Amino acid sequence: MSNESIRDEWKTRFGRSDPKIICIGLNYRSHADEQGIELPPAPLLFAKFANTLCESGDPVLIPEGIGHVDAEAELALIISDTARHVPVDDALDIVHGWTCANDISARDAQFGDGQWFRGKGYDSFCPIGPRIVPRDELDASDLRVTQRLSGNLLQESRTSRLIFTIPELIAYASSVVTLERGDLILTGTPEGVGVFREPKISLQPGDIVEIEVEGIGVLRNEIHRG
Repeated sequence: MSNESIRDEWKTRFGRSDPKIICIGLNYRSHADEQGIELPPAPLLFAKFANTLCESGDPVLIPEGIGHVDAEAELALIISDTARHVPVDDALDIVHGWTCANDISARDAQFGDGQWFRGKGYDSFCPIGPRIVPRDELDASDLRVTQRLSGNLLQESRTSRLIFTIPELIAYASSVVTLERGDLILTGTPEGVGVFREPKISLQPGDIVEIEVEGIGVLRNEIHRG
């Protein structure tokens, strides 16, 4: 499914074709540890735009000359209602459902620019899917999250190891910006991404990236030049 198609689907399902994509950096202690950096005192927010969205089975397009590129396995949630300043205890009430997400990251751009807009923002850099599981059908507090790269396991953790819990993330994000129906929140990625390995592992054309979240399924995308 193309970016245009998934945005059409979002328009039909949620009444909007341009959801906010709110992402959380450094939300697993192990991911901070592998970088040798301190834990954030509050959720570290950044954003992607709707141009990055694609679905399971779509190609992820890596521009020529972009340098090192990583996949990042994440649990994502979709917001059900417009909300602002949501209390932690009520935060799950505005979750529509759960899906898998892959926060594709161009590291040379991300680290070289000193901020994350370009490194996270290329077309096709936010695959989601393969389905949306309704909120009440899945307890997201302790789910296995993995990334396999061409069959090799790179990342494996559980959502119970998040530094900031899902309700805390929703409450914090809603204190910064009004959340709207169809918005996505990506909850963070665990250790094991390629740039922090030795030797480093960068995505290459022909690679198959599989992001799996327990109870949801497998988000599968092939890497292409584009």
